[in-house]
Amino acid sequence: MAGGWARDGAVSEQIEASISDELARMQARKRPVGDSLTHCAECEEPIPEKRRQAIPGVKLCLDCQQERDGTYKARGGINRRGSKDSQLK
Repeated sequence: MAGGWARDGAVSEQIEASISDELARMQARKRPVGDSLTHCAECEEPIPEKRRQAIPGVKLCLDCQQERDGTYKARGGINRRGSKDSQLK
């Protein structure tokens, strides 16, 4: 069911395109190469076997990798409705 001037299935196509773009971006991301280390290159802590299997060529433990990436940030969800509560922050 489309609304306004959009044709039927336009929303589904847009969602599928977004998912395809994100998958392509993730697959194009540079991966470590070579053998995985058993201990972290920075802190010497053991790297868990499951992490070494999941990411071949891993050199850092999870804590050091998160610190280096700076990507681990606890954050709340996104309020897309624009409620008064979200506008007060």
